Amino acid sequence: MTRTIQSSFTAPALPPIVITASEAHRLSALADSSMAVFPRVAQFLARETDRAQLVADDADLHDVVRMGSLVRYRDDETGDVREVVLVYPHEADIALRRISVLTPVGAALIGLSVGQTIDFQTPSQQTRSVTILAVGHEG
Repeated sequence: MTRTIQSSFTAPALPPIVITASEAHRLSALADSSMAVFPRVAQFLARETDRAQLVADDADLHDVVRMGSLVRYRDDETGDVREVVLVYPHEADIALRRISVLTPVGAALIGLSVGQTIDFQTPSQQTRSVTILAVGHEG
């Protein structure tokens, strides 16, 4: 008799994400070059860019988190709402609420749309969940 054992634990499905072709190329290169220094977040960022739907650089992505986006999100565990600008590592400045895409929450935000939720691991390896509330763009 063949028996199938089903696990009671299933990983949450990842939300679909959208990234422009040029951002995906640059983010993929950033992840590759950061593997030795930040392996966990670099692997997470690489996974996100690999699974993203790529669109033309001039696509209308007004509700999608892109590099340079002003993002309002909720930490689903604490209920705290934060507003940050997602930037490349050399532009990061926590005092100005400019967070690097090479941080766990930054890598989690890229490509998400308003209303989407994603889980990510903190540096202390806790799983956190954030929900996108609003996205604005400079320019």
